[in-house]
Amino acid sequence: MTTQLPTALAEIVEDFQALGERDRLQLLLEFSQGLPALPERLTDHPELLEQVVECQSPLFLTIEGQGRGAEARIDLFFQAPPEAPTTRGFAGVLREGLNGLSAAEILAVPDDMPELLGLTRAVSPLRMRGMTAMLGRIKRKVGAYVAQTSAAVPS
Repeated sequence: MTTQLPTALAEIVEDFQALGERDRLQLLLEFSQGLPALPERLTDHPELLEQVVECQSPLFLTIEGQGRGAEARIDLFFQAPPEAPTTRGFAGVLREGLNGLSAAEILAVPDDMPELLGLTRAVSPLRMRGMTAMLGRIKRKVGAYVAQTSAAVPS
């Protein structure tokens, strides 16, 4: 099942699957602690971030692309409060697994990828829905970037 995933994300999923439920939660906490802060250019412009309202804790994200169309490299940025370790952990997993990939690679990630982490019994369904929504929002923003940069005509 992880063969459909980009290499970094597949390795993260395999790490989660190799652990028991309690250890999976610990690994999620480690991802939350590793989520980098927003760069100053985004901290000063919150209007550039989009809230994922499905998340139980306030989570905001945005993407930046380098290049055009499906081959563009995508960088992901997240903002979530330190007191929201589950939400931050999910964001950390997605950032570490997807950041720097091409738009095409990100768009090819299966929508049910969060379920592959094996957290459905350890984390509430509402929190799982939040992670699925994060991935969906990222894919929507990446798709919009691809459409915008593919349609643009160089001058």
